[in-house]
Amino acid sequence: MEREVEIVPEAGLHARPASQFVQTANEYDATVEVGMADGEDLVPANSMLSVTGLGAKHGEVVRLVAEGDDAEAALDALEAVLSTPEDGE
Repeated sequence: MEREVEIVPEAGLHARPASQFVQTANEYDATVEVGMADGEDLVPANSMLSVTGLGAKHGEVVRLVAEGDDAEAALDALEAVLSTPEDGE
């Protein structure tokens, strides 16, 4: 199961949005990977170092791939994290 999502937070997948993304990925019984939509490489969504290492910026599109019992719920939750502006935006 996979989905492409545009990054809304101004910080991109760095700092607080990345932390929230990784925490959310760890809440589900699913293996989730993330990568740039225009690339082939995927990294574990539950690894802060891997997620921030993508260098994904505001307005860019990432591809989420999930497998497992909670795959759809995990994708829904992660899409919500990426689609929600940070406080104060």
